[in-house]
Amino acid sequence: MRIHEVSPQKGSTKRRRRIGRGISAGQGASGGFGMRGQKSRSGTGTKAGFEGGQIPLYRRIPKLKHFPLVNPSHYTIINVGKLNSLPANSEVTLESLMETGLITSNDGPLKVLGDGELTVALTVKATAFTKSAQAKIEGAGGSCQNPSQTPSTPTESE
Repeated sequence: MRIHEVSPQKGSTKRRRRIGRGISAGQGASGGFGMRGQKSRSGTGTKAGFEGGQIPLYRRIPKLKHFPLVNPSHYTIINVGKLNSLPANSEVTLESLMETGLITSNDGPLKVLGDGELTVALTVKATAFTKSAQAKIEGAGGSCQNPSQTPSTPTESE
C-alpha cells in the first residue's frame, strides 16, 4: 500500500454544499446568510474571538504566568546553613536572629529554607519550614516549633 492509494472509508465523507446556485438547490438567493449585515457579505467576516468591539474574552482573563496574587504571603527567610554559627542548644527566633545579625530586615514571619548543612542542635521557632529544612534540623538533634500553632488545652466546663 502506498500513500497515494489511501482514501477515506466508504460513506465517511460528504460532498460540500454549493450555496447560492439557484432556488432549486435549496440554498439560493442569499445563501442562508440573511439579507444584510457584515456576516452576509463576501469575504472573511470577523476574526475568531471578535466581540463587536468589546474587549474579547481572551484579553479579559489573566494569562498563564505572572498575574498578581490577591493576598501574597511575605516571609523573612533564612537557610539552615547560616544557623551553623549559632551556639548549640540555643533557641532560634526571628528576634534572636536580628540580634545576632544573621537577618538584617524584618519582612514578615520567619521561614526556614533547607539550603546548606546543619551540624548544631537548635530549637528553631518559625512560622514555616520547608520539608528539607525540617529534616536537617531534626537530623542534627534539634527541634522545629511553630509558635502560632500552639496546642490548645481543652477547657473544663462545670
